[in-house]
Amino acid sequence: MRCPQCGNDTQQGAAFCARCGARMFASKPASVREYALTVFRPSLWYYARAFIFGGIFIAAGARVLYIKPDIWQAGFGLIAAGLLIFIAAMIRARAVSWSLTSDRLIERRGLVAKRKREMELADIRSVEVSQRFVQRLIGLGDVTIASAASADYAIRLNDIRSPEPAAETIRLARLKRLA
Repeated sequence: MRCPQCGNDTQQGAAFCARCGARMFASKPASVREYALTVFRPSLWYYARAFIFGGIFIAAGARVLYIKPDIWQAGFGLIAAGLLIFIAAMIRARAVSWSLTSDRLIERRGLVAKRKREMELADIRSVEVSQRFVQRLIGLGDVTIASAASADYAIRLNDIRSPEPAAETIRLARLKRLA
């Protein structure tokens, strides 16, 4: 069997190249298909700051309309700015997702300019969960998945709900993939 990266002859059935460490590709049977397991999204708590600022703008606009109706343009302008902040936060919340399939973890970011990163489940080196104090209070956390393919390649699931079960789902999918 020849390494696709460096061309070195390796033992038949080897998972990685002995010279460069590249993953040896094994052909998949046609009956094995990739299927979706779950989709992770950041919690709306991640955008709480934008919601608070939007609410402040709307309240300030309503107050201006109530106290000084003669400057109604400023009041409606503040309300419109608050609504735009709300809408922008909701759009940003839909712009990030992480999909776990039977073979890969896929990170998708962006609405207009899109970025997609994929990590094979067999290449996962570690799955780490971190929760800051405020995240623990509201049940959120970050899950970092490091790749064995590169030391600096990792996918980070920011502010997801129930990070421990999410990390366990990824671990189980990885183990099932390796079996």
